[in-house]
Amino acid sequence: MTLEVFARALPKAELHLHLAGAVKAETFLKLARKNGVNLPPFAEVEELYRYDNLVDFLQVYDLVARSVVSADDFHLITYEALAHVANAGGRYVEFFFSPQVHQDAGISYETMFSGILKAMDDADKDFGLISRLIPAINRELTPDRAFEFLDLVLPYRSEKVIGIGLDYDEEPFPPAPFKPVYERAKKAGMRLTAHAGEAGPAANVRDALDLLSVERIDHGYRVLEDPALVRRCIDDGIAFTVCPSSTVILTHWRDLTAADHPIHAMLDAGLKLVVATDDPPMLQTDLAKEYRLLSETMSLDRRTLADLALNSLDAAWLDESTKRDWRAAWSNEISHLLTAGERAA
Repeated sequence: MTLEVFARALPKAELHLHLAGAVKAETFLKLARKNGVNLPPFAEVEELYRYDNLVDFLQVYDLVARSVVSADDFHLITYEALAHVANAGGRYVEFFFSPQVHQDAGISYETMFSGILKAMDDADKDFGLISRLIPAINRELTPDRAFEFLDLVLPYRSEKVIGIGLDYDEEPFPPAPFKPVYERAKKAGMRLTAHAGEAGPAANVRDALDLLSVERIDHGYRVLEDPALVRRCIDDGIAFTVCPSSTVILTHWRDLTAADHPIHAMLDAGLKLVVATDDPPMLQTDLAKEYRLLSETMSLDRRTLADLALNSLDAAWLDESTKRDWRAAWSNEISHLLTAGERAA
């Protein structure tokens, strides 16, 4: 069994996926033309997704988001994103979307939500892929706008709208000002996560834990700057959703083979890592490829990949009974995959 086949067959959850970042380039072009969004010059459609830093990436991300207008548009991009996860062997997904960028373009939350929810139901029916939605706050906007965000989101709280996140450009916009917003969301029963420690310092990871009371950290690479915080996260079982291709394209950590690459160092330190894609079509990847990349660049064996897949289930916001049942089933499936791989070798 090849590594590609193993990585695709491995049962796993996707816990760090941005909806607007999961739009195929061809779909982006189609929606932009339909909805009158001006695009930068390009010769081939793939050129629309070329950037080498987070700021330039976010400019394209906003163009993609502004190309999505109708409920049918939201259905299309959500269904395609979930199909992409299912094709890579994902069994469960918790995905972010950015309602504020759509709201600022005049789109009602009801329009966004109806298209997304129908696509989630259709993906469950067509692929057996269970999905949950995490509306994410644009940290570049004011905390007052974040409270308005909650006013949009909380009336639609359900088992499918499971929590909130905090994203966009981290470095100039630390987590601390969003403490009251997160306190209100927690009281309303929302699960909590935040992007921290990607572009910002280790202190942002600490503040996300202490001030925002998050249950897991998205990215979190710079936690390594604070050994005491690393030890605390290990002791508390904090999961970090790490995105290998994203680091190569959007950060200064370009070499996955380097021993000091933060994902490698986080693994070596014993932190609980969850492999994720971030923005798969925009980064030319999928969930299976991210597992394969780690194996090939960091010399991870298949047992380690299997452990990472089980981490994704442990960190998922599922009820404990479901997680227990799925873990038993996934572990059994993984044992057969590992045995098949040994026989093939």
